[in-house]
Amino acid sequence: QVQLVESGGGSVQPGGSLRLSCVASGSVLSIDTMGWYRQAPGKERELVATIFSGGAANYADSVKGRFTISRDNAQNTVSLQMNSLKPEDTAVYYCNYKQLIGGILYWGRGTQVTVSS
Repeated sequence: QVQLVESGGGSVQPGGSLRLSCVASGSVLSIDTMGWYRQAPGKERELVATIFSGGAANYADSVKGRFTISRDNAQNTVSLQMNSLKPEDTAVYYCNYKQLIGGILYWGRGTQVTVSS
């Protein structure tokens, strides 16, 4: 059994910052990519950022320059520093990782981020 648990969500005013964290526990085998996705009401889940085991990262255009993804391979954690938040960043944020062997995807249950004045 693998479990991913996100933390750090909440409510913030536009321009504010939040830091999301996600830890994988249980029968965690070698992890390939780790990432963050989000889903706003009435919209499909979309990629926010991914990070490879070596540290290279990709970002959605909408968050480039504002969000930073990082990971700790020893602790099986991935974090997302979100700065200059906008109302359109409001969504449920999910972390995931892809297992190196077999490419299995694991997902957390999500954490709510609300940006509103």
